[in-house]
Amino acid sequence: MCKFKAMLCLTSALVTAPAAMANIDFPHLDITGVGEVTAAPDMATIDVGVVTERKTAKAAKAASDKAVTAFINRLSAQGVKREQIESAHIQLSPRYQHVKDKAPELTGYRAERQVTVTLNQLDKLNAVLDGALGEGINRIRQVQLTSSDQSALKDKAREAAVNDAKEKAEALAKSLDMRLDGVWQIRYRSSNPRPVMMNAEIRSGSADVAASYQDATMQVRDQVDIIFRLDD
Repeated sequence: MCKFKAMLCLTSALVTAPAAMANIDFPHLDITGVGEVTAAPDMATIDVGVVTERKTAKAAKAASDKAVTAFINRLSAQGVKREQIESAHIQLSPRYQHVKDKAPELTGYRAERQVTVTLNQLDKLNAVLDGALGEGINRIRQVQLTSSDQSALKDKAREAAVNDAKEKAEALAKSLDMRLDGVWQIRYRSSNPRPVMMNAEIRSGSADVAASYQDATMQVRDQVDIIFRLDD
């Protein structure tokens, strides 16, 4: 009979169809275990952008490219590697003035460029954000704080979920004057770590986006459904 201590060594062969689809004709407990781990982020992904409007499409693009190039050069001086920066996206669109009873009049062009930066050193976040605003970046769309140790954190959350299921099952079995007699089925609900999101849209350099990141924490959750056999 498969005992609980052996459960952690079980392979994916035990992950079968949901219990509702199976014919369970023996005493059992169907338990959901939930595990959560709290950690401090040590990485950041920043989405910033620049929006420029000029009379011609070429001038709008040039102004946007200039701001992005200056920002990338500043990042390089701060020790951020080029492979940590994505800056290829650009969008150009005409701008029209609409007057009642008249055809729309072309007034210029709008250029938008987005830059995504991955920081492996969270202590550089303030300097990067300040540098972005200093080089003409006028949008900070999103700051996402994550951990470089995501895999290990998820393993801990999964272990906590298994332990939670075991504790619940043992308590229920005891209250029924019965005992656990091994594991019949495991259903694992895969989940992803939840990063810390800080959203902001900055115009004319007026905002302090990074003020709250220093004390941020992130939660990694996992969940398992385990069917335990019961024996009286």
